[in-house]
Amino acid sequence: MASFYHLRGASLAGRACAGTACFVARHRNAERWSTASAAEPRVYCIGKCYASPSAFETTERPIIGVRTARPVVLERIAAGGAPTLARYTAAGGYRSLARALDMPPDRVIAEIEASGLRGRGGAGFPTGRKLRSLAAQCAVAKYVVMNADEGDPGAYIDRILLEDDPHAALEGLSIAAYATQATRGFIYLRREYPDALTRLGTALEDARAAGFLGEDVLHRGFRFDVDLVVGEGSYVCGEETALLHSIEGVRPFVRSRPPHPSERGLFGAPTVVNNVETLANLPWILGHGAHAYASMGFSESRGTKVLSLNSLFARPGLYEVELGIPVRHVVEEVGGGLARGTLRGVLIGGPLAGVLPPGQLDVPLAFEEMRAAGASVGHGGVIAFDEDTSIADLMHHVFSFGAYESCGRCTPCRLGARHIERMTRASDTDVPWDLATFEDLVSALGRTSLCGHGSGLAEFADSILRYYREELLACFASS
Repeated sequence: MASFYHLRGASLAGRACAGTACFVARHRNAERWSTASAAEPRVYCIGKCYASPSAFETTERPIIGVRTARPVVLERIAAGGAPTLARYTAAGGYRSLARALDMPPDRVIAEIEASGLRGRGGAGFPTGRKLRSLAAQCAVAKYVVMNADEGDPGAYIDRILLEDDPHAALEGLSIAAYATQATRGFIYLRREYPDALTRLGTALEDARAAGFLGEDVLHRGFRFDVDLVVGEGSYVCGEETALLHSIEGVRPFVRSRPPHPSERGLFGAPTVVNNVETLANLPWILGHGAHAYASMGFSESRGTKVLSLNSLFARPGLYEVELGIPVRHVVEEVGGGLARGTLRGVLIGGPLAGVLPPGQLDVPLAFEEMRAAGASVGHGGVIAFDEDTSIADLMHHVFSFGAYESCGRCTPCRLGARHIERMTRASDTDVPWDLATFEDLVSALGRTSLCGHGSGLAEFADSILRYYREELLACFASS
C-alpha cells in the first residue's frame, strides 16, 4: 500500500507541476519547469493549467466564461461564486433536492434518463442508466461516490467547482443517493487540491447543520451522510474501481469486470461512481426539467460541457459551452487562438487521448464524433501546443507520464509504456527508435490493457501515427 502512492508523506509546499499543460509551456518559465521535471516524487497536475508552468504557490485565478444561453454548471461561479451555504441557498440551492425528495425515486431516475446526461469524467456513460442499475440492486447497503480525483494533466474543472461552488456537487450526490436509495456517500478528493479540501470540509459541516445531510434530510424521512477521503497521489485512482480500492484501504489496483461496481463495488456492496461535474448537473436538471436540458447539445451528446483551456491560449480559463460546437470554435473564438506562436495541435480530454492537428478542428465537440476523429471529449481539458514542442518530445513526455503512473498490474501497460518512454528519450541510445516495435507495443496497449490507462496511451499514439506520421517517421529514420 505505502509503495503505491507517490505523495504519501510528501510535502507539497514549494512544488512545481510536471503535467502536460506545464510541459508544453516550459519555454515560458524554464527555471520553474526545470524544478518540476527534476523533482521526485513527481506532481503531474495541480489544477492551475491556465497559469502554466505553475506551482502550488501560484495565486492567479482563471477566466470564467459562459458561452451558452443557458448555463448549467458555471452560472453561479461566473457571477462571483457560491462557496458558502448562505450564498448557495440564496441562489436557489438545495431546492432541487427538496423537489426530488417529494418524488418517487424511480421518477427522479426517469428525469435524469430523459435529460440525456452522460458522464463528464471521460467515458461518457449515460448517467441515468448507471443510477438505474444501482437502484435495481436489492442490498442492505448501497453507496454513491463522488470522484473528485481529477488527475488529467490539463484539467482543473472539478477543482474550481469544489472551491467556488461545492454545494452544487453535494446536492447532486444527495439527489443520486435518494434516486438509488443509497445508504451512504463518499467523496474521493485528490491531495493536490488543498483549497478544495478546506471548502468541502466546511460545506459538509454546514450541510449537516442545516439538515441537508444527516438522519432525516429535510424532514422527508431520508437518511444520508457523506464521508470525505483524501488520496495520496496516484493518477490511476481516477479509474473508478481503483478509487474504490483506495477508499477501502487496500492496494488500488484496477478490478476486472464483471462484476461491475453497481453489482459489487465499495466494501462488496452495490456502488455508483460519478465525477464532480456530472453530479453538479443534477440539481439543474431536477430544477429546470429534463426537456430543457435535452434541448441543448448535439446528436447523442446533450447539454453543456465545461472546458479548461491551458496557458498558451490568448484567453486561458474555464468555459461552459454547448456540446456539438466545433473544436475550431473552442480554439479560435472561445480561447482566442494562441497568445503567440503557431498552433501545432490540441489535446482534449487529457494526455491519454488523441491529438487533433490544426486541419482537423472542424469536428463537433461531441462524444461519438470526437471518437471517430481519433480524439475524445474526455474530462474536458484542452491543451494547445505550439512549435516549441516537437512530436518526439510530446511522445516522450506522455509515455513518461504513463509509465510513472501505471499501477503495474497488467503487463502491456507496465512494460510497454516504459519501453516506449525509453525508445523516445533522445539520450537513450540503448533503445533505438523502431517503428515495428513501436506499433506492436501500441497495439498491445490498446487491445489488452486492463483499464483506460493503457488503452488511453494507445489512443494517443494512434492519433500521432494518424496525423503526424511523417514527423514520427523522420524520428525513426534518424535513429
